[in-house]
Amino acid sequence: MSNLPPLPLPDNVSLDTREVWAALTEAHRHLAELKGLCESLRNQGILLGTLSIQEAKDSSEIENIITTHDELFAVQEDSATPAAKEVRHYVSALRTGYEAVRGSGLIRLDTLLAVQAELEQNRAGLRKLPGTVLKNEATGAVIYEPPQDASEVESLMGNLIDFIHADDGLDPLLRMAITHHQFESIHPFYDGNGRTGRILNLLMLQRDGLLDLPVLYLSRYITTTKGDYYRLLQTVRDENRWADWCLYLLRGVAVTSRSAIALVKAFRDLMLKTKHDLRERLPKLYSQDLLNNLFRYPYTKIEFVEQELSVSRVTASKYLEQLTKAGFLRKQRMGKTNFYINEPLFTLLSNVALDQP
Repeated sequence: MSNLPPLPLPDNVSLDTREVWAALTEAHRHLAELKGLCESLRNQGILLGTLSIQEAKDSSEIENIITTHDELFAVQEDSATPAAKEVRHYVSALRTGYEAVRGSGLIRLDTLLAVQAELEQNRAGLRKLPGTVLKNEATGAVIYEPPQDASEVESLMGNLIDFIHADDGLDPLLRMAITHHQFESIHPFYDGNGRTGRILNLLMLQRDGLLDLPVLYLSRYITTTKGDYYRLLQTVRDENRWADWCLYLLRGVAVTSRSAIALVKAFRDLMLKTKHDLRERLPKLYSQDLLNNLFRYPYTKIEFVEQELSVSRVTASKYLEQLTKAGFLRKQRMGKTNFYINEPLFTLLSNVALDQP
């Protein structure tokens, strides 16, 4: 058996400090502002589809899955790079988890299994064979050995699910921080643990009513502080320093909330400006459905317009050519497909800046 104890944390681990409470207050304040901003938008579904790509890109980058925005936004299944396909799987996994939690209000083990299966495109499930260890990438030295016994992995995951839903008065952001550490320490899957754990963060925010849409780019914060992330994960295992770990993640919530607020405001303003310009310059062409299409896909194409506006291929092509001629889109051929690029939106999403702590 491993030395990884089940949750909740023992009483001698104190998180009741002035520094932790100050970080909690700031994180909750910025999260509440982000939630309110998202709720004020008329078309929240567009945010879910468009902005989740950024979280997917950053979370995958932590695992050294590197791709570009061009590859993501213009991906075609028969020609996409392996990295772009991996990130697309992340977007799909995030949506799988989001829909499951929205439907049940719960985060079940089956939810996490479905998320991981979508990420890895297999049904391997929880680890059943021993031999998994975490190593230092530079030296190859073993730095942590997660539970090896299949029955212990299953038991610890059941305990973790119970902890997620416990009605014990613990602040939900502290619960998220503790859950993330425990999940990564159980390391329940053969592959995809890091990305599944980062999706779990968003699902917990959703379940606890702190954020209705998964538009918090916590992975961007982890990417830029990757050394601290792995160091603090291990410090808890070695020295039981939970407060340091929780402070790290709480600061990440505050930082990424502020950045997300700025991005959503810019997205909203750009969409509103485009709406007014379309109505003024192409009044016969304008429709809310067309506007939604242009902001759901930075790279749109005839098939997207045809399907979402329920028009013929000829009509969809005509719409896109008119938008290109008027300067709303730029036409670019990739392989055998013509893509139509919303360049202001593409620029906005490609230059997301992480706010400073």
